[in-house]
Amino acid sequence: MIKYIFRRLVQAIPTLFGITVLSYLLMSAAPGGPAKALTFSANTTPQQIARVEAELGLNDPLPIQYLRWLLGDDWMRWDSDGDGIADGAVIIPLDADGDGIPEPPGNRRGILRGDFGRSFFYRRPVADMIGERVAATLELGISSLTFALIFGIPIGIFAAVRKGGAFDNVTRVGAVILNAIPNFWLGLILILIFGSWLRVLPMGGRAPSSILSGYPPIYERLEYLILPTLVLGGSAVAIWSRFMRASMLDVINQDYMRTAKSKGLSNQMTWFRHGARNALIPLATFLGPSITGLLSGAAITETIFSWPGLGRFGVQAVTSQDYPVVMAVVIIAAVSTVLGFILSDILYALIDPRIRFN
Repeated sequence: MIKYIFRRLVQAIPTLFGITVLSYLLMSAAPGGPAKALTFSANTTPQQIARVEAELGLNDPLPIQYLRWLLGDDWMRWDSDGDGIADGAVIIPLDADGDGIPEPPGNRRGILRGDFGRSFFYRRPVADMIGERVAATLELGISSLTFALIFGIPIGIFAAVRKGGAFDNVTRVGAVILNAIPNFWLGLILILIFGSWLRVLPMGGRAPSSILSGYPPIYERLEYLILPTLVLGGSAVAIWSRFMRASMLDVINQDYMRTAKSKGLSNQMTWFRHGARNALIPLATFLGPSITGLLSGAAITETIFSWPGLGRFGVQAVTSQDYPVVMAVVIIAAVSTVLGFILSDILYALIDPRIRFN
């Protein structure tokens, strides 16, 4: 298993490399560009725009710009006076913090070393800003995925064993409705009902934090999680229940299920111990990618509920043309997608002992 995981990680390197190339090309082709985003003013002269482009290195050939973004600028500098400090450069140093003074040579390390640059809008390292928001996104994503699994799988099982009954029909109609309702509309309706009319749940935001103790324990901020979890996990419940129902219907008619019943096992034991485990095998195919789907889908949900996560952060970066942040979010989404598919392969072996990756 360890060798298989290592091999898959190595195979993912060309995929991620291709994603970085395509993403950078698309960002370079976007209208405006970083220079105009930084100098957005009616009084900006072409000379000022040209100066900013020179400071950002946008006058260099596109391959050089990409390599600087990917690897940093250490490889482009040299020790010209022999003092052990890389002071020679083929590019103009960037004024990263906006203080009017170019930063020392060699200050950019590239995304491969975790340096996504500085935000154009906040004038802060992008990596630090992502670190401040990733906990909120994981909190919402994990709670939504847990909600979907806890309710989606049992609903699918009972709908299959009660095929054609009232429970099956009700859940089938409910799944169609949940899939048809857009997340933004459902979020606004829940905010209107529970936040404005009934006033029993917060209308948005995350639990307030203090300087000394940080965010309160999870049980003290559950009320802030309820509405966004229902919105983000509701559609997942509908999908999981339908897939689980279809997979369980195939399993119920297998010979080993009839054998288990003939041995006198209870229905619950037969359904959950013998049937559900085998029915989960097809679901492992999209369990890993569904984690990425929750994270990417959280962009709308986080925006509706003012949730301080990566999804909302990425939306704000797009609207404000904050290119370093946009590129960082794209790379994080690509890495999480690749890891999600690897997780699906691992779940195959955990669910079905017949599967081996030797």
